[in-house]
Amino acid sequence: MNNIMKLVIGILGFILLICIAFFAYTVLSRQENAASEQTPIEVIQEQAEQHERTERARDFTMTDWDGNNITLSEIIANGKPVVVNFWASWCPPCVVEMPDFEKVYLELGDEVQFVMLNLADGMRETVQSGKRFIEQHGFSFPVFFDTTGEASIFYNVRAIPTTVFFDRNGYFSGNPVTGRINERTLRRRIETIR
Repeated sequence: MNNIMKLVIGILGFILLICIAFFAYTVLSRQENAASEQTPIEVIQEQAEQHERTERARDFTMTDWDGNNITLSEIIANGKPVVVNFWASWCPPCVVEMPDFEKVYLELGDEVQFVMLNLADGMRETVQSGKRFIEQHGFSFPVFFDTTGEASIFYNVRAIPTTVFFDRNGYFSGNPVTGRINERTLRRRIETIR
């Protein structure tokens, strides 16, 4: 009888172990499926919301439309969240995203400072070609020019377009977005800095 009791306890223990393993597998599978159902935009937003704002913006000097020098810190001092978009007129993804930036700027330009930073290196892109592109398309957002490459070096811009977001205190908000950004993603990222 002792052996039979040990056998029954062993079988019950084994069944219990299988039930626990099945339950754990089911719970983990649901979590994995839920995570994989997130759109890339939702993943970006979640990462931005979780990003701890401890790193301040690195300052650099750029020129405005009229050729005056202005620093990023001067723009941040206005107390608005800041969106910096690195672009060039020869860049197809930059050209594609510009109407989305214009649309959001027209709606939120009083609340958020847009810095559309043209990478005018003087070779492939010039201040004149950047201005001509903006005028031809009738964009009204603020355009600035990085003629020294300082900004793109400071922010390690390896591909364009690249968009960087700062809160009203000048702290980074999430990772920069490299590549074309659509209106929905732009709006979501702006919500994290407002």
